[in-house]
Amino acid sequence: MMIAVATLMMDGGGWLLAGIGLGAGAMWWRQRAARARAITQANGVLDQARREAEGVVRDARLSAADDARKWREEAEQSLAQAQQARREREQRLTEREGLVNTQLAGLVAAETGLREQKAALTRQAAVLAAQQQEADHLTRERLQQLEAVAHLTPVEARTQLLREIELEAARDAGNLARHIIEEARTQAEAKARQILSVAIQRYAGEHTFETTTATITLQGDEMKGRIIGRDGRNIRSFEQATGVTVLIDDTPNAVVLSGFDPVRREVAREAMTRLILDGRIHPTRIEEVVAKVAQEMDETIFRLGEEAVQKTGLPPLHPELVKLLGKLHFRLSYSQNVLNHSVEVAHLMGLMAAELGLDITVAKRAGLLHDIGKAVSHEVEGPHALVGAEFAKRHGLCDEVVNGIASHHNDVPPVGPWGILVSAADAISASRPGARSESMATYLRRVQDLEKIALAFPGVEKCFAAQAGRELRVLVVPEQVSDDQAQVLARNIALKIEGELQYPGQIRITVIREKRCIVVAK
Repeated sequence: MMIAVATLMMDGGGWLLAGIGLGAGAMWWRQRAARARAITQANGVLDQARREAEGVVRDARLSAADDARKWREEAEQSLAQAQQARREREQRLTEREGLVNTQLAGLVAAETGLREQKAALTRQAAVLAAQQQEADHLTRERLQQLEAVAHLTPVEARTQLLREIELEAARDAGNLARHIIEEARTQAEAKARQILSVAIQRYAGEHTFETTTATITLQGDEMKGRIIGRDGRNIRSFEQATGVTVLIDDTPNAVVLSGFDPVRREVAREAMTRLILDGRIHPTRIEEVVAKVAQEMDETIFRLGEEAVQKTGLPPLHPELVKLLGKLHFRLSYSQNVLNHSVEVAHLMGLMAAELGLDITVAKRAGLLHDIGKAVSHEVEGPHALVGAEFAKRHGLCDEVVNGIASHHNDVPPVGPWGILVSAADAISASRPGARSESMATYLRRVQDLEKIALAFPGVEKCFAAQAGRELRVLVVPEQVSDDQAQVLARNIALKIEGELQYPGQIRITVIREKRCIVVAK
């Protein structure tokens, strides 16, 4: 057709039209080829998309199959576990059911046995009731017979029975107490008595009798006026310089010095004596003499302390401790010189330590220094044992000595034997005859208190204090107090004395039971 068009166009005489026709035909051809290529590409894309879709579907099917397989396995495993748990529960239930059945059978058997026991107890109760009635009947008959024979009412018989039981219990208690005391004495008293007796026998101390009053003897009463001075200036100067009080009364040819500090009182006594002998009494002279005497007193105190240390055979002590020991020379306790008492306690401590195999040096130090707290100024508060222990510790003494000082009056618990030994040596030195003195009124009151305590017990007829109040002898009515009760009575009296009275040393209680049968022949 294109050829025909071209021929016509050519025939029409125009090559232009022929070219246009050829161009249009070529364009149509290209468009057709392009459409064919597009269709071909589209078909390829569709094929590729179809293949990819089939791959995705295949992968999805495989994944779904795997998931389904896993879920099925998990479900089967869970089912198996649930079945296993169910079987275990069924087994436990079966075992529990068997146990319950066994217990139920046991309960049934026990119930049967209890019924049988109840029936047997009921029969026994009936038998016992009958026996009790018979026993009551026999008891009443016996009581009637006893009343007829003994002529006693039931109340009187019961009272007599209780009295016999009480006496028997008291006798048993007395035997037990005596056994315990004898056993304790056997174990401890023999050794303690041996140690103390050896210490006392090996040491012989001097008996001291000193007064606590500082009295100055005058040649005449005109000296009192010179001591007082014009408008009292001499006596005021003396009291201010010495720290003591001068008492001038109507007592002829005597002046009394009063002061709490024994060292100051001794300084005042010596200064007053020198002033009286010198005859020059005025404020300036008083100050000079008091200062000189005070200096000499310090030297004397230190010398006395060193002599005490040398007497005990101890190595030198700290100077401050030596000064305190020297001050004890001017302090008295119930007329007993405290420094001499300390030296005596040190010797006793050394002897007892030697018997026990302890350190003798430590023992003597604790005994010598046990009362140094009494020499410390009264401004330091606390018991003298604790004050002295603190002072000793501050000046480098060992813990054994410090505890022996602090615990000898039970202000602190003793650690080891030192406090107990110091307490024992202190009691020995203070309670030996002649060591201390006491007023007659105090002695009589203590004796009366001892006798009053003993007379308050039933069955005591008389009592006497003997050996200066160290022993109490009690006489009892033999019909009211038996031999066994006498031991209990002595112990009860001792306990009451320990609880109500204060006394040095020990008091021995001696109960005397004596029965005399007197018949006169005619």
